[in-house]
Amino acid sequence: MMRSTLLKRRRRLSRKPKSEKPPQTPADDDPEFIKRQDQKRSDLDEQLKEYINEWRKQRAKEEDELKKLKEKQAKRKVSRAEEEQRMAQRKKEEEERRQREVEEKKQREIEEKRQRLEEAEKKRQAMLQAMKDKDKKGPNFTIAKKDSGVLGLSSAAMERNKTKEQLEEEKKISLSFRIKPLAIEGFNEGKLREKAQELWELIVKLETEKYDLEERQKRQDYDLKELKERQKQQLRHKALKKGLDPEALTGKYPPKIQVASKYERRVDTRSYDDKKKLFEGGYDTLYKEVVEKPKLPKWFGERPGKKAGDPETPEGEEDAKADEDVLEDEDEVEEEVVEEEEAEEGEEEEEEEEEEEEEEEEEEEEEEEEEEEEEEEEEE
Repeated sequence: MMRSTLLKRRRRLSRKPKSEKPPQTPADDDPEFIKRQDQKRSDLDEQLKEYINEWRKQRAKEEDELKKLKEKQAKRKVSRAEEEQRMAQRKKEEEERRQREVEEKKQREIEEKRQRLEEAEKKRQAMLQAMKDKDKKGPNFTIAKKDSGVLGLSSAAMERNKTKEQLEEEKKISLSFRIKPLAIEGFNEGKLREKAQELWELIVKLETEKYDLEERQKRQDYDLKELKERQKQQLRHKALKKGLDPEALTGKYPPKIQVASKYERRVDTRSYDDKKKLFEGGYDTLYKEVVEKPKLPKWFGERPGKKAGDPETPEGEEDAKADEDVLEDEDEVEEEVVEEEEAEEGEEEEEEEEEEEEEEEEEEEEEEEEEEEEEEEEEE
């Protein structure tokens, strides 16, 4: 195999290539060829000159634009520095003014507090003096009327009873204090520009404060939500520790009192009232109702509680009636006891039947499991 491939390769190499004709080129001394070449060179030179001139124009234009941009940037930097300086100065003045206002407010509060204390002390001394004078003069039966505003109405009631026209008038007065007039009469163009700039700066300041307050409110809302969620988690853990439902303590009302164990085998279908009244009553209560009550003695031949106009009751009839009532009550008690015993026996029989059914079901399940295991062993 290798030998045949080597022979084929040797034959392929031994073959001579076919003779190809060389390409015909024009002679170097041909005048037409030389003329065409010169024309091409001149066209290329002119095109290059145009490109160079166009590039130089574009470059000069870009340099002019760049120079203008640099000058504009320098002016903007200077104006920004001046604006920052003015803002810093204004901020400093506002901070100083705010501090002065805070100090003045503190001084006013201290002065008002001192005046209130002095007035309270004067009133107390006057009251003590009046009490001493009253003790000397004797009792005073005059009642001082309490000042309750106009026509006996409080300030809140008077505010509610105001008419629409009165409210509008108060609103106008309040706005006149808050909205100050512009007072631009006699202003020239420069002063008007300054006033407009001042109003614009006031608007910017108010909008900035509004934005800051909104962001602060958002942050506080987020913090409140996070704290509420933490509180819910703590209440859930507390409920789980007490063995309650996780959402038992997170609601508006506390959970209901559990009157039955949660580990009972059967689910109790009775209502809450039935469970609550389950252990009320009983034989002791019935016995207390039917036990012989002590008879009250007669005073001067009359029974206690007798009303005017009632007929007199003979002594024998009272005793016979009491004995009959006692016998009837005893019969009723015996009947109720028998009914309760029968109901308990019926419940015990039902429970035994249910237990037997459950045992039969368990035995059937065990037999089925044994059969399945035997089938699996046979298959293996």
